[in-house]
Amino acid sequence: MAKTTFSASMAWSGSGMYCEGGTRGFKVEVDEPKALGGTDRAMNPVELLLCALGGCMSICAAAFAGACGVDLQGFSVEVEGDLDPDGFLGKNPNVRTGYQGIRYRMIIDSPSPQENIDRLVETIEKRCPISDTLRGVDVVRSAST
Repeated sequence: MAKTTFSASMAWSGSGMYCEGGTRGFKVEVDEPKALGGTDRAMNPVELLLCALGGCMSICAAAFAGACGVDLQGFSVEVEGDLDPDGFLGKNPNVRTGYQGIRYRMIIDSPSPQENIDRLVETIEKRCPISDTLRGVDVVRSAST
């Protein structure tokens, strides 16, 4: 399969921190909690990132279970990350603005042998595009208008 370019767009609503955008006709909203100056109308971007990671792992589980010999009857993933808002808010220049760490726990419901489930977990961890992206990719600005 040839390299594919995905795209999305987001725009500030003109009020508070609330933004809307999307891709392929699907809408996404982002905001901030009231404590961070938002109206709490939607997830904030860092929460959305955790959902993207969990969603990607879930899709990988469904996509690769059969190839790993896993009869997948249920799958969920709990994702959490540690972030110090003082970096984002500019209160402490020594604090990273993004997550300092992200943890996840997969919950797999399957009667399959543990070795097959372990193979599925390894495959998810190896092939999840969001996880791979979080481990290191350059984010660069293209031409501004």
